[in-house]
Amino acid sequence: MKAVVLAGGTGTRLRPLTLLGNKHMLPVGKYPMIHYGIEGLRKAGITDILLVTGREAVGSFAGYLGSGREFGVSVTYTIQEEAGGIAEALQLARPFIREGEKFVLLLGDNLFDDDLTPYVEAYEKQPGGAMLLLKQVPDPQRYGIPVFRQEGSIARIEEKPNNPDSNLCVTGIYMYDSHVFRLIDQIKPSDRGELEITDLNNVYAEAGLLTYRELPGWWTDAGTFESLKEAAAHVWEQNE
Repeated sequence: MKAVVLAGGTGTRLRPLTLLGNKHMLPVGKYPMIHYGIEGLRKAGITDILLVTGREAVGSFAGYLGSGREFGVSVTYTIQEEAGGIAEALQLARPFIREGEKFVLLLGDNLFDDDLTPYVEAYEKQPGGAMLLLKQVPDPQRYGIPVFRQEGSIARIEEKPNNPDSNLCVTGIYMYDSHVFRLIDQIKPSDRGELEITDLNNVYAEAGLLTYRELPGWWTDAGTFESLKEAAAHVWEQNE
């Protein structure tokens, strides 16, 4: 299985640090943030990786990761010229994924302890559709939250609801097959002019083709100063 890692964006929640460079290159413990996602994919046996980032940041990623050989993977780079949403960035991976292939989509600011191997294996056995990884969080209002049908399947994803249906959030770890690109063609930009990953996942949910698994271990979206501090503390503690 291949992986697509999204590492673009402006990092507005981490300014002024991100005025100096891409947030995914900020240090978390001994390594830049991007290091942990790449390592997590490698541990799951995923070594063919496409990294999507902005024009101004590609040099720093290439300087650190190179071809990926030093990290036991192969890294290809592609440029997202301007912010257009996660689904729009994913669309840039279309030439990288062959017809019928399945892949992992990872947001580069997601850090986690769990081994992805069992989830990847479960999705490989899944005949079609998409899979999300969920995580219990104390502040679900910050995230996309699944609303479940009575029998337990996901009916829809609500983005940052004031009254969340549960404390399970959608992490930035998704699994799709090549059919996803045709579905992206069908969704429309949101009010902020972006192709939203929540809208894409809701297409699958409405069709009853969205499965999920829950991560038991530590996870964070290191996109704020608070979560970046938490990530750094966790990484140092794990490596002591």
